[in-house]
Parts: sequence; C-alpha cells; structure tokens
Amino acid sequence: MSNKDGMRYPSIDDLLKKIDSKYKLAYTTAKTAKIIEKHELEIQDAKCVKSVGQALEEIIAGNVEIEFE
Repeated sequence: MSNKDGMRYPSIDDLLKKIDSKYKLAYTTAKTAKIIEKHELEIQDAKCVKSVGQALEEIIAGNVEIEFE
C-alpha cells in the first residue's frame, strides 16, 4: 500500500457512510487515535502504523461506537 499521493484507505466515501459528517468523522478519529495511543492498544491486522490511520480502520470496520447530541 502506497500513501504518497494522499489518503486512499480507507476511502472517505466509505467513512462517510459510517459517520455522516466530515466534522464528526474528524472528531471521532482524533478521540479514537488518542485512546489507541494512551492505552498503547495493538490493532489486529492494521494496515496503517500511525494511530490516526488505525482509528480510521477501526471506524470503517464498525468497531467504534459514538453518539452525538
């Protein structure tokens, strides 16, 4: 997987099917990445090495549950 030209995986279109707003997606990704880093979680079969990429992978896999008011 090459990421030289920007983010290709997971697709923004697929992510927006999970979370309906780019702003909510950015917030959720940041919070999830912080949890991954803080608790030094190992994500099984992660394609990305950085916590933000892993957070996006977890969101697309449906492993992140968040409620907005």
